[in-house]
Amino acid sequence: MCIHCFRRDLTNSGRARYVTGLMSNPNANKAPRPIYVIAGKEDSLLNARCQELLEKLLEPSERATGLFNAEAAVVSVSEVLDELRTAPFLTERRVVVVKGADDFVSENRQLLEKYFDKPCPTGILVLTVTNWDARTKLAKKLSEVGTLISVTQPKPWQLPGRLIEYASDAHGKNLTKDAAELLIELTGDTLPRLYSEIDKLAIFAGTEKVIHVRHIESLIGHNRIFGAFSVIDACLAGNVARTVDRLRNMFADDRTAQFSVVGAFAFHFRRMFNAKVLLEKGVRSDEIANRLRIWSNKDSFFAQLRKMTLKQIGDNLQQLAATDYAIKTGRTKAEVAVEQLVLKLTTGCDTR
Repeated sequence: MCIHCFRRDLTNSGRARYVTGLMSNPNANKAPRPIYVIAGKEDSLLNARCQELLEKLLEPSERATGLFNAEAAVVSVSEVLDELRTAPFLTERRVVVVKGADDFVSENRQLLEKYFDKPCPTGILVLTVTNWDARTKLAKKLSEVGTLISVTQPKPWQLPGRLIEYASDAHGKNLTKDAAELLIELTGDTLPRLYSEIDKLAIFAGTEKVIHVRHIESLIGHNRIFGAFSVIDACLAGNVARTVDRLRNMFADDRTAQFSVVGAFAFHFRRMFNAKVLLEKGVRSDEIANRLRIWSNKDSFFAQLRKMTLKQIGDNLQQLAATDYAIKTGRTKAEVAVEQLVLKLTTGCDTR
């Protein structure tokens, strides 16, 4: 039965790396197995999990003589088997990695089945694939001689917990839940990218033991939130040229904006929605600013708020959700989708 596995190893630079996966054999970490198959849909997670496994199997100094890295599209099965059977030099074992091996496995199934029956005791084969059919003869043989590692992207509601655990385990920092949720909003939901941002935040926080929302806003969110604020300001003024210009500057100034710009807009509109609800309940502006952590551009923020109804803000949030879905499913590119979005907002918010 599969169990959730959270694992950490130190990379060559000493930075902790945390990768999430499902392992078919919970005892696989006790001793290296002769064969590993890493299966999953997302390349970034597959590569990270593969790297973590290599960190366990080989010391950095052993890579030159103990590692054979191959792309499935260009390597032959005979080369792979020869490398596995080559006596290791200056290492205890020889590791052969074949990435993107779906077709490689399909085309060489019979030879691989024979190797699975009697793997070389000094060789370790690592295959990365997008699919691994448990019904095949090869998969049944793997369960006896090797380990299947199924790597999956956490569900959205699991991400904050994963980030909190990573911050604690890798850096000894307490990442607050609010901070984790804001980080996801501004950075996206890709684990390797999120872990990289936490690595930066841990350094930025210095001796502080807790990573707060203010750290996120100062280090990661300031430019993106301010950029989104500036674009929305132009939208509300109905100025198409200024809106597009500010948006394009936002992309030009931040090479990662394509992954986070929708989150920055959503963050701002959610805050506007909550503020509008409180205003309509009669809550004072200064109290709203404190509750929602609006520390800069307060006057401009409430000026924006006065120009929009609660329904308009809600409609914009729905449009942002649709845009985010279109980008993530590959139906459009982020730059194009967001530019179309802000043009619609500009038209809808024209107050002239």
